[in-house]
Amino acid sequence: MKPFACALLLAGTISAAALEADVKFFVSPNGSDRNSGSAAQPFRTLHRAAEAAAGLSGRRTVEVAPGVYYLGKTLKLGMEHSGIRFVSTTEGGAVLSGGVRLENLKFTPFRDGILTADAGKGREIDQLFLDGRRQAMARYPNRVEGRNVFDTWQLEHGANTSDSATDPLNPERTSRWKHPETGYLHAMHGALWGDMHWRITGRNPDGTLRLEGGWQNNRPSPMHKRYRIVENIFEELDAPGEWFYDRDSGKLYVYPEPGVDPNRAVVETVSLRRLVDFDGARQTVFDGFTFRHAARTFMENKEPLLRSDWTLCREAAVLFRNSEDCALLNCEFSLLGGNAVLVSNFNRRIAIRGGLFREIGANAVVFAGNPAMVRSPLFRYEAPFSYEKLDRAPGPLGDDYPADCVVEDCLLTRTGRDEKQTAPIQISMSRNITVRACTIHDVPRAGINISEGTWGGHLVEWCDVFNTVLETGDHGSFNSWGRDRFWTPSLAGINREHERDPALPFADAVAANVLRHNRWSCDHGWGIDLDDGSSNYEITGNLILKGGLKLREGYRRIVRNNLIVNDSLHAHCWLRDSGDVFAGNLVMGAYRPALMDRAWGLLVDYNIFASSEADRDRFRARGCDAHSTVLDAKFRNPAAGDYTVENLPAGSPFVNFPMNRFGVRSPKLRKLAKQPQFPLPAAFSGTPVPAAAPEEQEWRGTKVREITEQEFSAFGVPRGTRGVEVRQGAGPLLAGDLITAVDGRPVAVPGDLPAAETARQAELVRNQKRITVKLRQ
Repeated sequence: MKPFACALLLAGTISAAALEADVKFFVSPNGSDRNSGSAAQPFRTLHRAAEAAAGLSGRRTVEVAPGVYYLGKTLKLGMEHSGIRFVSTTEGGAVLSGGVRLENLKFTPFRDGILTADAGKGREIDQLFLDGRRQAMARYPNRVEGRNVFDTWQLEHGANTSDSATDPLNPERTSRWKHPETGYLHAMHGALWGDMHWRITGRNPDGTLRLEGGWQNNRPSPMHKRYRIVENIFEELDAPGEWFYDRDSGKLYVYPEPGVDPNRAVVETVSLRRLVDFDGARQTVFDGFTFRHAARTFMENKEPLLRSDWTLCREAAVLFRNSEDCALLNCEFSLLGGNAVLVSNFNRRIAIRGGLFREIGANAVVFAGNPAMVRSPLFRYEAPFSYEKLDRAPGPLGDDYPADCVVEDCLLTRTGRDEKQTAPIQISMSRNITVRACTIHDVPRAGINISEGTWGGHLVEWCDVFNTVLETGDHGSFNSWGRDRFWTPSLAGINREHERDPALPFADAVAANVLRHNRWSCDHGWGIDLDDGSSNYEITGNLILKGGLKLREGYRRIVRNNLIVNDSLHAHCWLRDSGDVFAGNLVMGAYRPALMDRAWGLLVDYNIFASSEADRDRFRARGCDAHSTVLDAKFRNPAAGDYTVENLPAGSPFVNFPMNRFGVRSPKLRKLAKQPQFPLPAAFSGTPVPAAAPEEQEWRGTKVREITEQEFSAFGVPRGTRGVEVRQGAGPLLAGDLITAVDGRPVAVPGDLPAAETARQAELVRNQKRITVKLRQ
């Protein structure tokens, strides 16, 4: 028996029988770790309570009174802490903080509304909070209320041009910085596929800044020319809500917002990255806590998640490793600089229920397995690839990955405050993850992202996901990639290998991912976006309010009984013998294909077009919609989000589904959750003349045409890219090439092409890669 248990017996607080039955320990901000841990003599820290409960048998509960608990060091929970239930006696009232409160600061005027105080030399101050409100590091450009991109711009596609007035790298501006080495540079990806970050380490001999970083995107590009900011530069401290800390002098400078007096405010900084570490725990539960104040980790975000566009830092405020049957119940996660929760490598049956996630620097909840479990793994889009060297056995090499976990009844909002290539829920190298009844909104990229096919079996149901892709582009409210073992950028290569080995696309995606009964809306992309290679999906009963449904190349995507408001199917680059099915859906427009000359799947039919006969008939020559119908649909109450079709004919292939069960269920979370905008269905147009497709023209023995607005994604180029598609190859040009310039001159429409006999060299995009080909010697 542990000495502490003996002390409890001597104190008469519990009996020997109680050690085998129910044991309670108590923690209070007014307690002491020298106390016995009883209700009358509570502990001061959770660390002491965990130590006391470790190793005891029977049910053990740690009751934690309301208050802020500055942890000071990570709370580590291992096998010896199995079965302990940590309970906040008032839901949300017990705050576990990775921060430090700065007390006895005396702020005095500095200049121009800025105050300063001596905070002590050599501190690591990553974030600053005044009365619980996060302040901004001194930055340029400054924040603008209501703006999205880095809190400064409203997102514009095609705006990748420099603006000297707002460019933080303008030499005229940077030359004024006395110590640029204190700063950070944050920039969006050139194609708006996430972001990248650098530490400024000094100046080069030519006066430009010396940078370290840029590794936070697994499909990197030059930084965006407009969407970029610097922070933590003293000379940029010029706006309310900003701050700067000088480590050498120990001075903390604050430009307070109106009505804020730093001398009266609670001043907090951040010291920990990881608040709680589950490592080998079993049946350990946290119920009703608030997790707050964890350090940012964007400079440690380096690990590529196979061939997806993402990288990951395996740190989080709450980290799970080697644990089973543990749970986070009714907890709030807020004001965290990195990931909120990371379920890393082997974990089973981890449950996150009733949670509120807001103001998160990176991802809210991540499930990520060990890449050593992946057969024939590759880690970059352009990595060398050989079918001959593949391990073709299905499934993982072992069990070092998350499985059978659930995120349920959670509200996740304003994630990605610092890192934009993130999501409220991110899944990679995992199996059988359930996301149920969650509301997700106001995020920079996808609401839910699945990075690859390994190993499937995921279920997403009854979720409400909207106000997504607010700072990026070419993405969806739900987004996935499937660059698994079968996949290469060459569609012809995939087709050839599939003929040889039809089972290969399911070697990694061994179980189907199911999206059912969700509501999706996307501001700068698609409601559902199954990108490169995404395979083995069942998509049914989804209401897509904005953005439509995109299926890029992949295998066995079964899409039935979905309702797509004012949009339709976006079919990109489908493969031969894909097994894709799009049937029994209600759409409100013609399909919007791109690079779809090869095949149209197993079945595209039995759909309802609530738009026009012309929309239905547009692709009948491709074998689509022989049995599809047209309906002037009468929706029950679309202004209130009820798109129930009240005039469905008998035997309709589309069947109504519930419209009032999306999102969180808990009353407390429903009060906090926003509602999406509900678009009114476009007026039924009957039988108009179909919109004319871009005309094909002859050039150098080929046929070419201008690409349309949504086709940019099929070519893997940024939105707003102009060019002409080669429809029929000849000579060095292949069908599916996108010509962007000839002899150094941009090409936007066929009329921009020079005379065939004078053209010498073409710049083009082939298999999502920019190349140059000679047209004549």
